[in-house]
Amino acid sequence: MAEAKYTMESLEQRLAVGPFNRWLGFKVLKMDASGLELKATWREDWVVGLERGYTHGGILASIIDVAADYAIAVQLGRPVPTIDLRVDYHKAAMPGDLIAKAKVVRMGGQYSTAEAYVYDKDGALVASGRGTYVTMPPK
Repeated sequence: MAEAKYTMESLEQRLAVGPFNRWLGFKVLKMDASGLELKATWREDWVVGLERGYTHGGILASIIDVAADYAIAVQLGRPVPTIDLRVDYHKAAMPGDLIAKAKVVRMGGQYSTAEAYVYDKDGALVASGRGTYVTMPPK
């Protein structure tokens, strides 16, 4: 597997290549051998329950997917396609930036697994998940 050459700045730039990731407003907070920490900048567009103002679960799942994918990208040197994703919701995510902490569980030659945890502005766990990603070299 290729050794990653990302810096926090270059990883943030790579994240911003995709319009959806730009829309989620990712900022790299931490990146090291133990994993990756991202901030997703809250947007009013994320709200699904107008009466309470909580964030749509699909946004939380997307943050988990991107954080887990890029935890692998830090080690592999490139983002990879998702083939399976499981998400658990722990509490409603109210307005405010969200922090995702992700780590690689298993790095494989064909498939890899990573997990991510999403926390609200008060540090409470709002969602967690685990994904499987295709890590074999592209053809």
